[in-house]
Order: sequence, then C-alpha cells, then structure tokens
Amino acid sequence: MSLEVAVAAPFRDRGQTRLGEGEFVVALSLDRDWFTPDQAKRLVDVAAGRGLLSREDDALVAEFDPASITVPDGFVPDESVLREQSTFERILSALTDAGLEKQETVAAINERQQELGVTIEAAAVLYARRRGIAVDDAADRAVTELVDGET
Repeated sequence: MSLEVAVAAPFRDRGQTRLGEGEFVVALSLDRDWFTPDQAKRLVDVAAGRGLLSREDDALVAEFDPASITVPDGFVPDESVLREQSTFERILSALTDAGLEKQETVAAINERQQELGVTIEAAAVLYARRRGIAVDDAADRAVTELVDGET
C-alpha cells in the first residue's frame, strides 16, 4: 500500500493524473524529501512495472485514481517500496489484500505446487483464480518468465 501512496502523492499535490517525469521526481525528492532523485527515478520504474504508472512521451500517467488514495499525515514511505516485487510476491499481495491469511495461503500454494509439479508462480495463479481474485498481470508475467527461462 505504501507504494501506491508514494506514487499518488505528487499527482494529488498537483491535482493531476499526468506529470512530467522530472516534475514527479522533484515532488518526491525535493518537495517531500522522501527519496533522493535517483531513488525517485527507481520508484518510477517499480511503479511502472506494477502497472501504477505508464509513460507517454515525457510524461508519467497515473493508471489509477490518485484522488482515491489517502496520504496520511506524517506518512513517509519505507525504502522497501523501491524493491521490485517478484511475481509470487505480487500474487501473494493480491491474495492477502483480498483478506486471505498469509501463512495459510502460502501453505496452500506450496501444496498445490507439489501436487501439480509446477512453479510456485503458476500454483499461486491457480490458487488466486480459484478464489476469484484477479491476478492477470502477474499471470502474464509468470508466463513470460517461463518462456524466457527466468525464475
């Protein structure tokens, strides 16, 4: 959640859903003093990878409604938001955001993986879909990783 809050803040501050990349970086690094400029650029890459931002020409476009995100008073994002999540972490995040208990979910996914002899990501996608939780972007990424031979 803190990734979404950090990304939403510059858009909310300016009342827009489209900002120049430089303006976005300045908002996070100088205006809010949350990140260094290099870290703010890394945040752009992570957010784009998560589908929160898209790049159009020299601008960043919010792929969500920044006005719907509350930036709590005193909020400062943790540097962990700069680390890109693995496909499995993304799926697990979607599952826990939907209210499933993390430990039980991981155990069930591991069991499914052993039963089917598939990757942990494939098992997690199956588990999520069986529970009606949309993880299409993560499923696409899992397929790409299989095809490219990444894990």
